Formats: sequence, structure tokens, C-alpha cells
Amino acid sequence: MARSDFRCIHPMRVRWSEVDKQGVVFNANYLTYCDVGMGEYWRGAGQTHPGGLVQYAHDLYMVKTTVEYRASALYDDMLNICMRCARIGRSSLQMVGEIWRGEEMITSAELIYVYVDPATKRSAPVPDNLRSAVRRFEVITPAT
Repeated sequence: MARSDFRCIHPMRVRWSEVDKQGVVFNANYLTYCDVGMGEYWRGAGQTHPGGLVQYAHDLYMVKTTVEYRASALYDDMLNICMRCARIGRSSLQMVGEIWRGEEMITSAELIYVYVDPATKRSAPVPDNLRSAVRRFEVITPAT
């Protein structure tokens, strides 16, 4: 994907506590970066998480992540965390993340979230106002 395909681009610098003994960002931290990116995504869409979802009495649960590592980030690198919603299903959201260092995409991720009623722990339809907020923020491929 081109970086210009992302509406949410959040800059952040690699901190010392995020690198391992080899001097590279420890692999689990890339998911933390995506989590930071998700917070910025919801803020950009006008739906701060978790507060913005509390009004619907439901929450988003992550059910799947896939990460592809292409290059390593190093201490003090400036990164751009890029997030977008690729698809909204009946009760799920497919999010795509990419982490860029300058002009090089170093990590890509797919994150699948399910909209859940916390009381029953069962999936629920994504509410229309949340769908609308995401669609206003960016173009989404309709669910099939």
C-alpha cells in the first residue's frame, strides 16, 4: 500500500526501552505501535477509545493479528505509524497498519476486531453511527 492511502499517520520515535539486546525493536513492540496507531485512528475519526465506544455500551475485542516484518527499527529511529480501516463487516472491523521509517515500509499488520457486548461476550452488529464515523474518515470497501 502507498503511505498516501492512509488517513491516520502518527509519528513516533523509538525509545530505548523498546530495543532488545541486539539493538533492534523487540518484535512485540510493533503491536504496541499499532495499538498507539489505533488510538490515534479513533481520535481522528472522532471516536476516542474506549470512551467513545462506551456510549454504545459495547467494545471492540481484537481476535486476530498478523504481522510481517521486513526490516528492523533501531533506537532513536523516527517512525510513522499508519492505520486504516480496510473493511467493516456485520460485527467486525479489518484494520491495516504499516510502520514506515522514512520512505521504507518496515512492518505491516492486519488487525481484526469484533464488536462485542461485554455483558454477554457475544458479537453484536457495528452500530450505524460508528460505521458512519469511520466512513466519513475514509473510504471503506463495503461488506460482502
